[in-house]
Amino acid sequence: MTRRPGRKTRGFWRGRLVTLLISVTSGGVIAGCGFTPAVQVDATAAASMPGTIEAPAAEFADATAAQFLVQAIDERLAIMRDVAAAKWLSGAPIPDAAREAVVLQHVAARARTLGLDPATTQPFFAAQIRLARDVQQRWHDEWKQADRCAPCAEPADLQAVRERIDKTREQQFAALYLLTPLRDDAAAAVMEQMQAAVRRHELPADAAAELLTALRHIVRVAGGPVLDRLRATHVLRIATTGDYAPFSLEDGGRLSGADVELARDLAAHLGARPVFVRTSWPGLVNDLRDGRFDVAMSGIGYSEERAALGLYSIAYHEGGKTLLARCADREQFDTAAELDRPDVRVIVNPGGTNERYVREHVHQAQILVHPDNRGVFAEIAAGRADVMVTDDVEAELQARRWPGQLCRTYPGTLTRSEKRILMAPDPALQARVDEWLAEVIAARVPARQLEQAMRAYVSDNAGH
Repeated sequence: MTRRPGRKTRGFWRGRLVTLLISVTSGGVIAGCGFTPAVQVDATAAASMPGTIEAPAAEFADATAAQFLVQAIDERLAIMRDVAAAKWLSGAPIPDAAREAVVLQHVAARARTLGLDPATTQPFFAAQIRLARDVQQRWHDEWKQADRCAPCAEPADLQAVRERIDKTREQQFAALYLLTPLRDDAAAAVMEQMQAAVRRHELPADAAAELLTALRHIVRVAGGPVLDRLRATHVLRIATTGDYAPFSLEDGGRLSGADVELARDLAAHLGARPVFVRTSWPGLVNDLRDGRFDVAMSGIGYSEERAALGLYSIAYHEGGKTLLARCADREQFDTAAELDRPDVRVIVNPGGTNERYVREHVHQAQILVHPDNRGVFAEIAAGRADVMVTDDVEAELQARRWPGQLCRTYPGTLTRSEKRILMAPDPALQARVDEWLAEVIAARVPARQLEQAMRAYVSDNAGH
């Protein structure tokens, strides 16, 4: 389940993800705009074949989407050589105010379709138009100096050139749909790629900063009907942490876990392709507020803070907090009171309900915050921490992984909790999800997927 894929396998997944990114906008000629589709893909047919859409769910889309965005910008600037040649031959001026106004109108319309704010999206494309004019001017200056326009000998068809430009714009929207608003931790990588692109086209160094600034200002429109966007894009954006086995785990660039499989089933039910976007326990609320995902599935429990911003599904798993410690210390931590002693080191992973419970109930013990949710259990096994408060399903999983070393020491649960799907605030989406969940729960699908994920995790991590 968590085996590291080889180089060829990783390349296959990246290729499938690029295809998926294109498919975000492949069905969408904007009514009345006259733009060509980004690629010739039958999105309706793709949505009707859920058995063919499993591969893109295998990895996080964020990094690939960022690369895809910059590549599309780079391609657009490269096309300007043919645009410059067409204008050279016709004697048309480089600025084309009428055409630029139409393009920005189309940008606004496309942004609305994808739930992006038109007012903050247009400046990003307007900046590219200005840079495109600069590239065209550079070509004209070069041809004037040489007294020869090399591409003019075999000029490209202007309409075909414009269709290629339209395609790069749709590719950018496909990436923006997954990236917006741009994360701080992604900005540096995007900036590096943009700097390389502007150098290739001999643009001023500050052009990359101009593009990045405009990109970082793009925001989403608050709320809105998620199901309408699903019908338009055939994509379900699924947030997951990738650090919480057996629900969601990333290893070697590949995602696995019970909630990963459940999310793929949900996407198929909605006639959409599953695209996973990275979130974290400390950042989940902000990602919900920013509209980075349609649903979040990662063994997520209920919290009032999250419920105030989004909607929850019905519960698909019930459990509660319990104690995990070294098996040799079983008798020292078989009651809740024994947790809160001055000589006890309680370890927590930051930002989730585990830490919240400890902060509320532990006042004398030493609290150790460990940033890596996947490595926190090794700290207990190695004797660098004594005990952890965690969900009973995770305690059982780690006891299986560390037989004879780690044990669930509290026989019951300290709390009662439920795992639910967290969603964007769209009651229509919530109704569809709950209807589907009721059916799969009745068929015991989540329970079977959870047990399969636990067995696979223990098998893959035996001896680690």
